[in-house]
Amino acid sequence: MTRPRFRTRLFVTLSLFAVLPAAILTLLWAGTLSTALPLLSGSDAWEHVAASGERALAAARTEPLSPATRTALTAHEQELALSVTEARRYRYLAVRAVPIVVVVAAGAVLILAVVASRVAGHLARQLSRPLDELVGWTDRIARAVPLPAGPPRRGAPEFETLRQRMRTMAADLDAGRARDREAERLRAFRETARQVAHELKNPLTPIRLAVGRLERDAPPELRDTIDVLATESARLEEMARSFAQFGRLPEGPPAEIDVGEMVRYAARAAVPPHIPVDVRVDSQLPLLRGHYDALARAVTNVLLNACDACGGGGSIAVRVARASMAAGGDRPPGAAIRILICDEGLGIPADRIAHVWEPYVTHKAGGTGLGLAIARQTVEAHGGQVALSSVVGRGTEVSFTLPLDTPADRGDGKSGTRRTGVDDDHRSTDRPRSGPTAGARAAERS
Repeated sequence: MTRPRFRTRLFVTLSLFAVLPAAILTLLWAGTLSTALPLLSGSDAWEHVAASGERALAAARTEPLSPATRTALTAHEQELALSVTEARRYRYLAVRAVPIVVVVAAGAVLILAVVASRVAGHLARQLSRPLDELVGWTDRIARAVPLPAGPPRRGAPEFETLRQRMRTMAADLDAGRARDREAERLRAFRETARQVAHELKNPLTPIRLAVGRLERDAPPELRDTIDVLATESARLEEMARSFAQFGRLPEGPPAEIDVGEMVRYAARAAVPPHIPVDVRVDSQLPLLRGHYDALARAVTNVLLNACDACGGGGSIAVRVARASMAAGGDRPPGAAIRILICDEGLGIPADRIAHVWEPYVTHKAGGTGLGLAIARQTVEAHGGQVALSSVVGRGTEVSFTLPLDTPADRGDGKSGTRRTGVDDDHRSTDRPRSGPTAGARAAERS
């Protein structure tokens, strides 16, 4: 047997709650009134009074009476007859009024039932429609289907509050599902990268040993061929190193890092002398607790991409400053350090920006597509956020926002805060005498 809908059950409950007590009270009132009206007339008592009065008057007339007494007896007889007539008339009306009372009571019950049904129907709609909608929303949330958008619907304000809370909950669940999918996808990528790195490293060792022997023993006419073998084996080795780096998260105990000094060193080591670079670091930056090598590699990867973008001209600007990080996932809001790297290079087309952080996505000849993927993985492993914006022909801006383990206002001379030795207007003019080797730079690029 199909169970009635909630709206039907609510309508029946409200209707019965309103109609049944009123109907019972109305019927009791009608029955009581129908029984009491004939009794209130007093016609039976007046009949007895009239009979006894007539006997008394007849007995009195048998005696000699004065004219005054006889006049009084006649007046009393008339009053008695009039009272009996009035009592009989009231009894007649009371008996005839009982059906009218019953009809009026039935009509009142009917009108009350109609009014109660209208009120119950309105209340049932006001309650059942939002509840049915919210029940449907729970099914959509369970199936990860977007909730319908639109203006607030009619109903109590509490239902609109519940809708907003459910929208927030659905958005949080969608974000959590997206994070889980992305984490699972990155785990699969990392596992693939580990396997590829393992498979590449196994044959590379004997190949490099064989190339070394050939460089010592081969005749001069094979020198060009041996150089090709050495260069390509070195490139494969750097590629295997890149896969291995992507295949694992930052390891080992974290340490206190001077982010400004780390960024300045990365700029000196990665940017060749012919590309202008401007490094500015805020003073009084707190130390960041993290993995130095992994973060330095992430910054270097972005700088190398900026150098490639500025190959035909342009400069690079690097900023390190305090920032604030909004809450997200399991991370509370708090103070952070932001590393901003801007170049005046070629820029990235809008249709490619959404995919630049994905592994194995590259538009460079000989690139592995892992440079920015490793950078993103490193920053997110530190609880940070990455962002990228670009305009074709004007350049690209990449930012790393890294949360601090210490409060943002920790500047009282305790451990963890010290001057970086530069002020806001510092410009880095140091240049490495030579840029990274071609093989190293190719391995780092994405």
